[in-house]
Amino acid sequence: QVQLVESGGGLVQAGGSLRLSCAASGSILSINTMGWYRQAPGKQRELVATITRGSSTNYEDSVKGRFTISRDNAKNTVYLQMNSLKPEDTADYYCNGQGVTRGASGVVYNFNVWGQGTQVTVSS
Repeated sequence: QVQLVESGGGLVQAGGSLRLSCAASGSILSINTMGWYRQAPGKQRELVATITRGSSTNYEDSVKGRFTISRDNAKNTVYLQMNSLKPEDTADYYCNGQGVTRGASGVVYNFNVWGQGTQVTVSS
């Protein structure tokens, strides 16, 4: 099984910065797209940013110019550097990874997994 573990959330004042990390572990043959999503109370989960294995990135409009997604393929880890944080960035942030794994039986198959989430709170 492939698992994703996030870290780096916390409480920060508006205008501050946080860096989230998400490490993938398990029987991973390759990870293609990795991404960050967030879910604020009472709202649906939304895309924040994604990055492909070749480092092509995509950002939600409200975070462009403030957030930067990056990855270390050797470590199967994705990062989200969040600068100029705003109270509206407050949410639970979830990591997502899509790729190829080998099961216990040796069968190769695609995976699409989520981390457990990390809370980000931005005070005004």
